[in-house]
Amino acid sequence: MIIACYVHGEALFEQLRLALARAGFDCERFASDALLLRAVHRRSFDFILVDIGDDGPAADNLFSWLACRAGENTPVLALSAPRNAEWIAELLNAGADDVLARPFEEVELVARIRAVLRRAGRRQSRRCIELAGFQLDREAATFLYQGRPIELTPREFTMAWLLFSSPGVYISRETIGSAIWGSASEVAGRTIEQHVYKLRKKLSAGVAGAINIRTAYNQGYRLELAGLD
Repeated sequence: MIIACYVHGEALFEQLRLALARAGFDCERFASDALLLRAVHRRSFDFILVDIGDDGPAADNLFSWLACRAGENTPVLALSAPRNAEWIAELLNAGADDVLARPFEEVELVARIRAVLRRAGRRQSRRCIELAGFQLDREAATFLYQGRPIELTPREFTMAWLLFSSPGVYISRETIGSAIWGSASEVAGRTIEQHVYKLRKKLSAGVAGAINIRTAYNQGYRLELAGLD
């Protein structure tokens, strides 16, 4: 079994690698969310392990992007610094199958991975996003505003899913390129702005002032909705 690991620190990854090896699991490390997204777009993994880090918001956007690109049957375990119940609930509601606090014991890590794998067949990933009158259905690949359909190409829909997954949060061009084209190549980079322009034009038609896709140099793009900070 191959486990994809999105882990920040060398020491943590080495601890995971040794623990997983002793349990008979192979693992592959990815140093960024963009690299992980690129990999799951191209290959199949049996399990995904994500280190949330010690600060910053919960990785709702990352779990949503994984659901969009990795399919419904790839279970995800989140590693997190000790937090309160609301934090854990946020991660679980965002799409993580389980949460394990750091530091952890090897025996608990392996047991939780095996428990998640046993439940994998019953996993339900995020299928719909509803926000400010907009509705995205990932399974049907439909986008509605107040019940009215907005026609999007498959790439435009994936871009919309990424943006609506994390309103107000900048998404880098590298991440968008990885999620949509499966790479962060120069070709993808040159065409992202054109796709953003077309998506912005379609979304603003008939809903003037309700939505905007803001561009920021060296940060990427973020969705801004009227009345939302």
